[in-house]
Amino acid sequence: MTTKRLGLIMNGVTGRMGLNQHLVRSIIAIRDQGGVLLSNGDRMLPDPILIGRDADKVERLAKRFNVERWSTDLDKALAAKDDSIFFDAATTQARPSLLTQAIEAGKHVYCEKPIATNLEEAVAVLKLANAKGVKHGTVQDKLFLPGLKKLAFLRDSGFFGRMLSVRGEFGYWVFEGGWQEAQRPSWNYRSEDGGGIILDMVCHWRYVLDNLFGEVESISCLGTTDIPERFDEKGKKYTATADDSAYATFRLKGGVIAHINMSWVTRVYRDDLVTFQVDGTHGSAVAGLTDCVIQARQATPRPVWNPDEKRTHDFYADWQKVPDNVVYDNGFKEQWEMFIRHVCEDAPYKYTLLEGAKGVQLAECALQSWRERRWIDVAPIKV
Repeated sequence: MTTKRLGLIMNGVTGRMGLNQHLVRSIIAIRDQGGVLLSNGDRMLPDPILIGRDADKVERLAKRFNVERWSTDLDKALAAKDDSIFFDAATTQARPSLLTQAIEAGKHVYCEKPIATNLEEAVAVLKLANAKGVKHGTVQDKLFLPGLKKLAFLRDSGFFGRMLSVRGEFGYWVFEGGWQEAQRPSWNYRSEDGGGIILDMVCHWRYVLDNLFGEVESISCLGTTDIPERFDEKGKKYTATADDSAYATFRLKGGVIAHINMSWVTRVYRDDLVTFQVDGTHGSAVAGLTDCVIQARQATPRPVWNPDEKRTHDFYADWQKVPDNVVYDNGFKEQWEMFIRHVCEDAPYKYTLLEGAKGVQLAECALQSWRERRWIDVAPIKV
């Protein structure tokens, strides 16, 4: 039982997601707990090198979290033999070329989604990784949220009976950047820079729907650009060319119908920034990021429509909270540990670049549906 070093090249960790979820709450947390425990009792201790374009920013970040290695030279880092995993959380448009470069250098690759802005590039990277024999993974973080884990538990227990429908609500108001600073980077609202809520979020819905409710077979989607002008990080006004809200309906294998509204121009009046209501013949559930409530058919009230009298029944009181009977770790950290075990001891792992390509495919189908105003069938990806 020994502790072994695992060299990681981490690109794009100066951004919000790369910093908070991947560096701090995943790799630093894993390092501080003594590494990832393997089945033979050994531990793999991550030793990251932080890569970024801004030397001052990367150096400050490294010092802040006691990371010994940092650089602005990605080529040199990829040439080093002591680091076996390349991770990318930078811009979507640059990701295919970065992954290609890392795979050609013999690195195992793990990355944020979307893995590309189009299916052709996504499949090309997947094929290259398979041909080179490197291990690969894509972040599928929402599957590891406590709320969605509870939905999976309810499904596996037979709670829903025959599942009928899924309704998702995602979003919040992102300030335009003029009178208040925007919470998201300006490139998110420029299609020429890989922006748009459909590309960003439909990738998520693919793996959520496929893994929890049934494989997506077809999609109908409508997108809009509700805020035509925004202000960038320097306070300069620019034209928003990407969709900032969308409304999608999915037909799933097995007969479930799912509908998800997604918007960066909505004000939240619900329990969480994302909620999913699942209805079945035997029961229903509503889950957010953390909590989940249920209502069994035996506890379902008998509403009667009467618009002439004020409603006095408290429908929220008819729902029961699913207890936290297990301790949930950070979802990003949990998936990182799974991928490290996959790399180091060939442990089973399903969230590969193929799953990432499926997300890109569904986003393309959604954009096609919007453009052509029709249902689009989702075909199997041929690799």
